[in-house]
Amino acid sequence: MEQHKVKEAKELGSLLLDVGVSLLSSGASCSRIRITMRRLATAYQYDAHISIAPKSISLTLNIEDEHVIFNGMRSTPSQGVNFKTISGISRLSWEAVEEDLSIQQVRDKLTALLALPHYPRIIILLFVSLAGAGFCFSFGGKLPEMFIAFGATFCGLFVRQEAIKRKFNPYFCVFFGSLVASLFAGAFIKAGLNISFEHAFATSVLFLIPGVPLINSFTDLIDGNILNGIVRGVNALMFSMAIAFGLLVAMIIYNLN
Repeated sequence: MEQHKVKEAKELGSLLLDVGVSLLSSGASCSRIRITMRRLATAYQYDAHISIAPKSISLTLNIEDEHVIFNGMRSTPSQGVNFKTISGISRLSWEAVEEDLSIQQVRDKLTALLALPHYPRIIILLFVSLAGAGFCFSFGGKLPEMFIAFGATFCGLFVRQEAIKRKFNPYFCVFFGSLVASLFAGAFIKAGLNISFEHAFATSVLFLIPGVPLINSFTDLIDGNILNGIVRGVNALMFSMAIAFGLLVAMIIYNLN
């Protein structure tokens, strides 16, 4: 076998593993990860055999005669949600196919994509808080409740972000965020004001709902990725329990029925 082919396969295999791990850590479903990795492998005339575990990806590259030319595995320490990375890698895979990019060009574009800065923290806090106020309005809350939901979401998300920065367990980060948000909203109920604040209290923790893990769990189960679907479903259940415990502790502190 040509030495050039072996070197190319190693470069492509390393690139594909980086792509897969980036998608996995950004909250992509197993089917999207497989489709994107195989699209890139096919662009360079390789057959990719991919195995996706909850926190790792294994890859085998074959050439036309079914000879194994690359074997590798990569793991990811943490997972979150980053739609910018998911959509950017998807576009990059199509560029590689349609524009006949070299492996190094794809590598450079991937590095630039992963280096893109996140939105400023204050922008995230403000817009997520506005979404919380919008949820409160959707559930029947009036203007005072919307302001309370805004403040509760802002404080809860701020505390969760701080807990993540200090590398707390992800479930404790959600618990702290839920507790602070519900304590903020519950304080207005406990103050005895002649205004109904139940809608604000109920919607103050909606920013913590694990929507993406729940959707991915369902799609993985439908696609036959049973292990990953179960793991993601249990993970979402644990986050939901952390939210519930935060609300429960706040209700106990304020003695709310």
